[in-house]
Amino acid sequence: MTMTAQEEMLMMLKKGHISEFNSRTSAGETVALRGADLVGANLQGLNAQNLDMRDCHLRHCDLRGIDFSKTRLDGASIIGAKISGALFPTELRAEEINLSLVHGTRLRPG
Repeated sequence: MTMTAQEEMLMMLKKGHISEFNSRTSAGETVALRGADLVGANLQGLNAQNLDMRDCHLRHCDLRGIDFSKTRLDGASIIGAKISGALFPTELRAEEINLSLVHGTRLRPG
């Protein structure tokens, strides 16, 4: 059974094939990540600009250095993630980010 393009793109993220994912999205390929389970994935280097990552499960992911400033993250959970150097949207308060990081609460813009 062959994978759909959507499943292929998601698998790239889960397996850490970030440069290939970035190439395909910058070439205009779209991907629906809303609610995706990316637990434990190393996403370093991800071009997250304009991605819809609402309700994503980003527990224990490596998110270091990612610019999420133009990413939809409402409802995502980042418990236990590595976030050093990550840039979050301005509408997410530091307290919200910390609550999600430590307690697993869902990110809520405020």
